[in-house]
Amino acid sequence: MNDRLPHEKGFHISWDQIHRDSRALAWRLDGLGPDNGGWRAVVAITRGGMAPAMIVSRELDIRVVDTVSVKSYNNQTQAAPRVIKAPQAEVMGDGTGILVVDDLVDTGKTLELVRALYPKAHFATVYAKPQGRPMVDTFITEVSQDTWIFFPWDMALQYVEPYRAT
Repeated sequence: MNDRLPHEKGFHISWDQIHRDSRALAWRLDGLGPDNGGWRAVVAITRGGMAPAMIVSRELDIRVVDTVSVKSYNNQTQAAPRVIKAPQAEVMGDGTGILVVDDLVDTGKTLELVRALYPKAHFATVYAKPQGRPMVDTFITEVSQDTWIFFPWDMALQYVEPYRAT
């Protein structure tokens, strides 16, 4: 039996790391769009996808940026996802030429919901867990399903006692 709490197998991501990994995602996506390799727009899945989407849009010089708001977590408890704000319909169409960006795919339920709305969009995440990986077209780093990722926007700086205190 595993008595470990979900956050005890944590992968802490700094602002520098999310920036580097998001740039790597942009480089991987460069030239993959249907418009001579370009993308019509970037859509961030809020809230976690906003920082990576901003970096990707800057790196690939994509000026049209929108959001789709999907609520699927209450703190560290995952619930059924639901769209609470959709992107502009005239931008989205069926998703052709649209790059949908999120920070992480966990179970894949959020991306499954958004993919059903925009089936021809390209889905990219910075991090992927095995269960959700089939829902992603492009990602940078895979982590185990039982890893909890701590993103910098969820953290605060504070003093930590040394491991071996005297």
